[in-house]
Amino acid sequence: MDLMMADLKALEAYVSYFYYQSKKWSKPLPEAYDAEEVADYFSHRPHVVALRLLEVFSSFASAAIRIRMAGLKKSLRPGSSKDIDENLSQYNFGMVLKETMLSLGPTFIKVGQSLSTRPDIIGPEISKALSELHDQIPPFPRPLAMKIIEEELDSPIGSFFSYISEEPVAAASFGQVYRGCTLNGSDVAVKVQRPNLRHVVVRDVYILRLGLGLLQKIAKRKSDPRLYADELGKGLVGELDYTLEAANASQFLDAHSHFSFMQVPKVFQHLTRKRALTMEWMAGESSTDLLSITKSSSIKHGSKYLERQKVDAKRRLLDLVNKGVEASLTQLLETGILHADPHPGNLRYTASGRIGFLDFGLLCRLEKKHQFAMLASIVHIVNGDWSSLLQALTEMDVVRPGTNIRRVTMDLEDALGEVELKDGIPDIKFSRVLGKIWSVALKYHFRMPPYYTLVLRSLASLEGGFEQKEGISVGEAGTFHESWCN
Repeated sequence: MDLMMADLKALEAYVSYFYYQSKKWSKPLPEAYDAEEVADYFSHRPHVVALRLLEVFSSFASAAIRIRMAGLKKSLRPGSSKDIDENLSQYNFGMVLKETMLSLGPTFIKVGQSLSTRPDIIGPEISKALSELHDQIPPFPRPLAMKIIEEELDSPIGSFFSYISEEPVAAASFGQVYRGCTLNGSDVAVKVQRPNLRHVVVRDVYILRLGLGLLQKIAKRKSDPRLYADELGKGLVGELDYTLEAANASQFLDAHSHFSFMQVPKVFQHLTRKRALTMEWMAGESSTDLLSITKSSSIKHGSKYLERQKVDAKRRLLDLVNKGVEASLTQLLETGILHADPHPGNLRYTASGRIGFLDFGLLCRLEKKHQFAMLASIVHIVNGDWSSLLQALTEMDVVRPGTNIRRVTMDLEDALGEVELKDGIPDIKFSRVLGKIWSVALKYHFRMPPYYTLVLRSLASLEGGFEQKEGISVGEAGTFHESWCN
């Protein structure tokens, strides 16, 4: 009897264990990003992580082999210019990287899009290749998109829309946009999320977090780099809820509606759900559209009308650059609500000469004390006052308490030196200053608060997007950094 009772207790323990595990295995992926809950979810699905790691590794290994083979072919080709070969090699590397990002899906496409706006880091040729990620993402089938809209609105398409375009007008990493018309005649843009996206994005962020944790152990760093993966995860998962994007867009509109040079589309709240977003249609030209006109080779010599078109497109492009700078300063220093992803695909130059903003998945909200400190830091950078800049960074919660301020100031002075003047204007390039500060920040283990990471992303995206527009000289209307200093 004692043996039988012991067996029953053991059986009860086994049943309880398997019941607990089944509850874990059936637990859904968390709606909001939480590092512990995500780790718990994937720890019970190691096969999912292992298969994705294998896919990522094989994709990059294949890319490395292709790049290596291209290098061998180039070395066997005699009599070619070294500079031309170097540029071609860089561009081919960028194209291989672009195709790899496309094959690995939405999260990697997002990373590639961010890199494409930083030619100062990856080089102009690689940046040029990766910039195609903004325009060349393959769409998913229309029937699937219409099904998602109907599921989200819980009604047939015809109950709300009199027309939706057959083909998407734009396809992005997380969704695609159709042009439509409501039953009351309003011209709208309908954004539909790609299917099964949340699981894909969270899985990739979890893998990134594992990699950064391993890097921390190898490098023996005090700061935890996994926090950057957590911030990325929160941002990307936030972008997957279109009701949050709708709220962001409405807040951004309320904050900037009285600035006449900016245009923000209004949201149709009754036609917006988690995976479907309906906004006012914004007609306008992107910087890429304007640049293609200015660089057009089809204009015949002597055609005054077409030449005027080219000159006018260049004027509009330069006006877009200046309004982009003015808008970023307005957001940063006045309203405190900053569009965190202003790459060329999210900006429009309207017929009325205003700068239009699209895609409000990521917004940065600044406290007043951080705004004042940010304003002070810009003044100190322009003046080359590095000790005061360090004080401003302390007020922005970037410099850790107990840091040797004198040593950091000396390193900043060595790295940045004196500010040079160009035609009486301080010649400051944001990306260069950021790079130097970043190197000092790594040395002294500066903190990167979430708001500051988004600010840097926003300004770097805006500058990178404009600086890669070739053929715009400083003298014609000012590059981003001269306009910024002005």
